[in-house]
Amino acid sequence: MNEKKKLGLGGKILIGLVAGIVVGAIFWAAMGPEAAGAFTAKYIKPFGDIFVNLLKFIVVPLVLLSIMDGVISMGDIGKVGKIGWKTIAYFLVTTAIACIIGLIVANLFKGAFPVLELAEDAAYEAKTSNLMDTIVNIFPSNAIAPMSNSSMLQIIVISLFFGCGILVAGEKGKALGELVSSFNEVTQKVMGFILSVAPYGVFALMVWVVAAQGPKILGSLGLVLLAAYIGYAIHVVLVYSMSVKIFAKMSPGTFFKKVFPAAAFAFTSTSSVASLPVTKECCDDMDVHGEISSFVLPLGATINMDGTAIYQCVAAIFLAKCIGIDLTLVQMITIVVTATLASIGTAGTSGAGMIMLAMVLDAVGIPPTYIGIIYGIDRLFDMGRTALNVVGDASCAVCVNEWEKEMDAKAKA
Repeated sequence: MNEKKKLGLGGKILIGLVAGIVVGAIFWAAMGPEAAGAFTAKYIKPFGDIFVNLLKFIVVPLVLLSIMDGVISMGDIGKVGKIGWKTIAYFLVTTAIACIIGLIVANLFKGAFPVLELAEDAAYEAKTSNLMDTIVNIFPSNAIAPMSNSSMLQIIVISLFFGCGILVAGEKGKALGELVSSFNEVTQKVMGFILSVAPYGVFALMVWVVAAQGPKILGSLGLVLLAAYIGYAIHVVLVYSMSVKIFAKMSPGTFFKKVFPAAAFAFTSTSSVASLPVTKECCDDMDVHGEISSFVLPLGATINMDGTAIYQCVAAIFLAKCIGIDLTLVQMITIVVTATLASIGTAGTSGAGMIMLAMVLDAVGIPPTYIGIIYGIDRLFDMGRTALNVVGDASCAVCVNEWEKEMDAKAKA
């Protein structure tokens, strides 16, 4: 019985990733960056866009129904609160650590950061925000707009309210609970159809990125890019490795192997929300209970932005140096606090970190228009920070899963 072992999703995505890099490099070398970028953007990237669109299409019902079903399956409204505070505490602590790592790495690199000349068109219009606006905007004024606008924080609030309402309604809520569970199962199957074409979507997106950006993008901005990725790597090794080993009692090697498909997809799609279906499948493979992953992962895709926090701190130090501003210790502490809070309001979609960076810069007196200095290579930052965000969501899920198992074991003892 020499039946060949089927190649898993992670292997297929890896093949798509590598093939995309190779093909993109060939286009770049043969046609030149401008022609290669235009050609791949017109004829190859659209296939990746179709795939990402399909994921965005399924994300709203997936988040809404999976959180509702997760809340309902807990059977106890007290358990919802118990898992909720553990999840949010984990996210806030790891994000604060990410900010500190970002500031340390950026300051080590600061002396080598180049002073750049601004191009005339290097202005970027960004929306600023504040903490109270973020808090107010979490709560929807109607039930329809958040669905059409993909306002994930509001969708999470809606799903939590209705999930808890079904639990409290008891017998009268059972019928709706069964409908939600059935609809959620159908949504999961549709998600499976979409995931089956993930390697092709990853391939198309990677061809475009490499063909359009090429090695030239790493010129004078290579150091700040390197600083950000060193910060990402340190956070993975120090925080996630230790978290899964100490709290989840899982080998870090096993964890990273299992979560690789989600990280690889996040790296190419630059959307933690669009990566949700893949992350859920990875957590299932690590035996995370469905009710926990259905609650933690959508919440994490919206409020857990460790990669974004590191990026914001590195970018703030870099931009300050570029325009001749030396940040004080108080301003750096302000960056940590603001970036941690800003991460809560960062949408889990491609490029959202740029919008929230404006809030961090404004807090320390750097005009947000200077974001234009690094806007051209934001996608390269975005790829790494999104992958880190997704790995962070999965690490929280496995830790919370282990904590709940320990609590259940103590309760039975």
